[in-house]
Amino acid sequence: MAAVKKGDTVVLVGTRKGLFLFHSRDRKRWSSRGPYFEGDTIRHAILDPDKGKTVFAGVTSEHWGPVVARSTDFGGKWSIPKEGPRFSKESGISVTKLWQLQKGPEDDLYVGVEPAGLFRSEDDGATWSSDDGLNYREGREKWEPGGGGLCLHTILPYPGDSKRMLVGISAAGIFATKDAGESWSMYDAGIRWYGKQKLYDREDLSTCVHKMVRDPQDPAIVYQQNHAGMYRRTRGDPAWKIIENGLPISKSTGGAFGFPIAAHPHDRATAYAVPLVGDYNRVTPGGAMAVTRTTDGGKHWTKMTKGLPQRGAWFTVLREGLRTDSNDPAGVYVGTTTGQLYNSRDDGNSWQLMADHLPQVQSVEAGIVGGR
Repeated sequence: MAAVKKGDTVVLVGTRKGLFLFHSRDRKRWSSRGPYFEGDTIRHAILDPDKGKTVFAGVTSEHWGPVVARSTDFGGKWSIPKEGPRFSKESGISVTKLWQLQKGPEDDLYVGVEPAGLFRSEDDGATWSSDDGLNYREGREKWEPGGGGLCLHTILPYPGDSKRMLVGISAAGIFATKDAGESWSMYDAGIRWYGKQKLYDREDLSTCVHKMVRDPQDPAIVYQQNHAGMYRRTRGDPAWKIIENGLPISKSTGGAFGFPIAAHPHDRATAYAVPLVGDYNRVTPGGAMAVTRTTDGGKHWTKMTKGLPQRGAWFTVLREGLRTDSNDPAGVYVGTTTGQLYNSRDDGNSWQLMADHLPQVQSVEAGIVGGR
């Protein structure tokens, strides 16, 4: 097994049947490790973004239950905690799945779960505390699940400000805190009604957010792929703004449909998405695989296809299936539910097949060993 060295790019691929780890010095030739947690679903795994040494994996295991496992030697040995995040006994709610892991600005570890909840760990996942302000928020009983369940799938801490955070819950909507989770407000104004061009004129009307990312240079700017379109919002905006020029429009939802969205690691106003036909047919349009990119904050999107299959590629990409690394030029990675993993070494301009015949890809993450 090839050694993982400082400066290597590491790509973590969570699947329905375990975790796979790929690493490379030049992003041309890749070595692989795994699968780890064979037979278990890994919806998300991350490489610690600051230290670049520790791997965290959200494991939904029939043996351990939903737990966050940790490895400090890239899968050689895993620490499995005695228990994962839990709601209070009085709530009558039980965690069934782990959806997203995220490191906060003070090195805390966060996890989003199903049924929708947010938990924080100060000891690398050994123990967890509940964000009661969100988890037991008044009106929770009215939250409706999306097609994948009632899940908290997106956690966006604010760099340098531990009191601010944005989360996405399918299909309860978008929630933000400015006081470290003591209280939460909804942010859904400007999103179109399902299948209509009418827009929500209130913040507290639940929408089905699919994924959100912050702009790499201005974290107050957020891009959102919603069930009913693509949007952008920044602090002070009264509502989300539609940004769909260049994207295919779904006949059923009335807007651009897809699940993932990823930000470029250091280029302002640059983000990536993978359009799908619509909620009734969640595949790439025309069986042609494409990743779209905006370099102007969503004013226009450009289709990138060089190296991607353009015939018979009826692919589906889930909300965690698209990521970038922090190299320059940036690497971009996309995994499909039929087990293909593609990568680009040049900001998405051209693509190569990196791995094939994997189990259904649930998530892709990328990082550099030894830090950002």
